[in-house]
Parts: sequence; C-alpha cells; structure tokens
Amino acid sequence: MKNLSQLRRFSTFLKPHPKNPIEVSLPNNYKKNPILLPHRTMPPAKGQDLDFVNIVHSHLIHSEWDKLDKLASGLTPFRIKHILLKIRKDYVLSLEFFKWVEVKHSELNTLDVNSIILHILTNYRKFKSAESILRRILEKGLLELDFSRKVFEALVYSYRMCESSSRVFDALFKTYAHMKKFRSASDSFCWMREYGFHPTVESCNAYLSALNGFNRGDIALAFYKEMRRCGILPNVYTINMVIGAYCKMGNLEMAMEVFREMDGMGFARNVVSYNTLIAGYCSKGLFSGGVKLKNMMEKNGVRPNDATYNTLMNALCKEGKLHEANKLFREMKMMDLAPTMVTYNTLINGYGETGNSEMAIRLFEEMSVSGIKADILSYNAVILGLCKEGKTKKAAYMVKELDREKLIPNSSTFAALITGQCARNNADRAFQLYKSMVRSGCHPNGTTFRMLISAFLKNEDYEGAVHILKEMMERAIAPDSDISSCLCDGLRRCGKEELAADLCKEMESKRLMPEGFENSVMESGPLLKPYES
Repeated sequence: MKNLSQLRRFSTFLKPHPKNPIEVSLPNNYKKNPILLPHRTMPPAKGQDLDFVNIVHSHLIHSEWDKLDKLASGLTPFRIKHILLKIRKDYVLSLEFFKWVEVKHSELNTLDVNSIILHILTNYRKFKSAESILRRILEKGLLELDFSRKVFEALVYSYRMCESSSRVFDALFKTYAHMKKFRSASDSFCWMREYGFHPTVESCNAYLSALNGFNRGDIALAFYKEMRRCGILPNVYTINMVIGAYCKMGNLEMAMEVFREMDGMGFARNVVSYNTLIAGYCSKGLFSGGVKLKNMMEKNGVRPNDATYNTLMNALCKEGKLHEANKLFREMKMMDLAPTMVTYNTLINGYGETGNSEMAIRLFEEMSVSGIKADILSYNAVILGLCKEGKTKKAAYMVKELDREKLIPNSSTFAALITGQCARNNADRAFQLYKSMVRSGCHPNGTTFRMLISAFLKNEDYEGAVHILKEMMERAIAPDSDISSCLCDGLRRCGKEELAADLCKEMESKRLMPEGFENSVMESGPLLKPYES
C-alpha cells in the first residue's frame, strides 16, 4: 500500500452528517461544471489506406480469414483503428479481429487501438473481455511513468469517436480494484469525477473489498464517504463492508451504529451483516456479544449459516472452551447445517492445542465419514495434539499419511513434531527435525526457536542453545528476555563468560537485544530457572 495521498485527501473534504454517521453533508460549492470531453477526430482513410480498409472489411464480414492472413503484412495502427471503427456495431467480429491482430502483429495494437476495442466491448457490456484486455495493458505498463494517466487519456480522446459511455471508465476503475492497484484506482476515480463520470456501486464495492482485504479500513471508510458525497447510492453489500471496516479497526460502537441504521436506509440486514458484526465481537474476545447477535438474527428471521457457527466456535476454541464449542457443533447439526472443513478444522485444532488427541482423532475420522477430505490443516492439528501428549510414534504415522494423500508438510507440521520431541526432552531429535524443516524450505518462527532453546537448556547443553540462538538471530528474530538471561547465566556458571559476552554483543549489534535484558546478568544476579515453553 503506497502513495494513497489522493484517497487520504478524501477525508479532508468530509463533514459528518449531524444525524447519520455514515452520511455526509455536501459542501455548498460541490456541484461544479465537469470538464467537457474533447471531440478528437481521426483523419479519414484515403487512397491505399482506404482500399486496404475496405478489402479487409469485406473479408471480415464474410469470415474469409485465410485471405486476411495474406494481408497481415499491410497492417498499420492507423488502418486497424479505421477497421475497428467500421465494424464496431458487431462486438464479436471486432474482438475476433483485435485478437487476430494480436497474434499476427501484437506491436501494432497500440494504446489507441486498445482504447477503441475497450469502448466497443463496454458499450455492449462485455466487461469480462474488457477487463482481460485492460489487465494485459496495465501489466505491460507497470514500470512506465504516469502510465495510468496515459491509459485514461487514451480512453478520453477516443470517447466521442466511438460513441462510448461511462462504462468504459467504470471498467478501468474496477480492473484497478481487482488488481489491488489502489493508487491508480483512486486516481481514476478523481479523473472520472472531473469529467462528470462516476463508477457504479458494484465497482466501488470491489474497491472497498480490496481495501478491507488489505486491512485498510480507514481508507475504505474515507472512500465510502466520498462515493456518497458524489451521489453514488450504496447497496447492502456496501454497508456490510462499511461494518466490516469498522470491525477490523476495532470500532465496534460505530459498526453497531451502522448496523442499527440499515433499516432507516432501506436495507434489510442479511446473514452477512450479522456474521460480519459477530466476527468483530469475537475478534475482541467479546463472545457473549457474538451470541446475542446470533440470537437476534434468529429472532429477526435470519437463519444462521455455517460461517456463523464457525466464527463462534473458533472464538471458543481460542479460549480453550471446547465444551461450549462442542455444544454449538451439536446445535449446528441439529439445525441441518452440514459442518464444513473449516468447522472440523476449527474443532480439531482446538482439541489439538489442548493436547486432547483422542477427541481430535475422533473428529478427524468423523470428518472422513462425512465425505470431507482432510487438508494439511486437519493433519497438522491432529499431529500437534499427539505431539503435545508425547505420542511421537503416532504422530510420525500421521506424517507418513501425508505422502499418501499427496499433501506437503509445512512449517506447522514440523513445528508440531518439534513440540513432540521437546515434550519428550529429546533435544537432539528436535534439532534434527529443525534441520529437516529448513532443508524443506519451511521457515521456523519464534515459538519454534524458543522451544528448541528451552529443550537444550533443560539438558544443560548450553552450546547447543547458543547455536539455535544464533540461527534465530540470523533470521532477525529477537529472543525473549527469560531465555537470554537463562542461557547467559548457564554459560557463566560453566565458566564461559567470554562466549556469553560475545552473544550479548552480537544481539546488540543486530539490534535484537530483548526488552528488559541487561548485560549485567553476566556479572551478577540470581540464577534463573530453565525457561519453560
């Protein structure tokens, strides 16, 4: 997310509506005359150019592609544009000709040629074809300075010539949104507005969705207010995304206020409206608020779906409340809602995290009986549950099943296996798994490193712990204060003060010194107990 200054500028023009927090008051000078579109014309085809255009046109309408192939060498951008304008009432033929030129001489399909085919396609509402062409154009011009402006101007200058409509600019804006090109999308929005055009609410929704997906709720809300200021009427999907933006920003009060005002705006709350708000409450640990919303939706005649239950169960599992999560699981099935892979994975992972491998395996098997194929997340959850109980042999058997199911072990798989060996106080075996993990291209995280260091410290293998700590720092992961203190204290007791001092210097030089850790720990201070993972 870079250079979103134009979107941020939206908020400086906004004044909150006194009665409705998601409405905006328009400034008195808002309505101004748009820029008139230029009436650019193209010189008429004459002489040989005219003869060539007429011959190609005749071959096209008679589908004589073999004869056209012989004329390919005579193509020029000027002639291509005239041919497209001559056949523009037939979008199928126009697209076929454009693609034929692309195969024969792609370099002749200049930006001006592309703009004409885009006008033709959008005039006939062939937006998927238009977006496909736009993506190719925009990807080619990614490194070209001010390319977004050039594309927009090419469409502006050919607009009247093609008897076009605002749909062509809407397609451009929407394509930028789908490509996550936020600056270009915001630029296009502003340029459209200068000419008196506005994107459709569907395209605005695509942009809001992309912004929310990048956790830029602040920009999404500013854009929403700007689209309202421009008179673009939202729909229920828009409002759901506004609620989602507030929820992601942690502003549940505003999210709830927007939710309550949907009736007054003429929008019926749907399952997505409720689910979005439920997810917001659960993300902040307010499970009871999520349950109240679920009860409210049922009371108001909106049937909860699998996403409703999955969200609530996930919140309970994270808090270790597996009994309550199981109740919701049973309730879900009683309502004839088929549990999904997400449902099973949520519960299996919950039981795996608490070390209840028996329940995790039972659900894993039930999942298979229900016809749901387990994925790597399902296996990892079961493997973790087994490893937390020290059942490393059973975990190894599950790992072998991955190969039969054509699933590739990932970082979480290795981390679970390392957990198992650490639980059995087998630091050397855990280290071997760590090396296999790195060789496989998987990346250990801070938790995995801390488990490994802790395992070596418990065995008073301080050199092994130092080796892991250095590997940790090589990946720019800072150790925590307890581990560092424990390791340095152990080195001091073994008479390796110099190694401890070097370790501290290295942490300091790499700016990975743990918060609260002091160099004085090597000189004096109480001995610390080995770090518990």
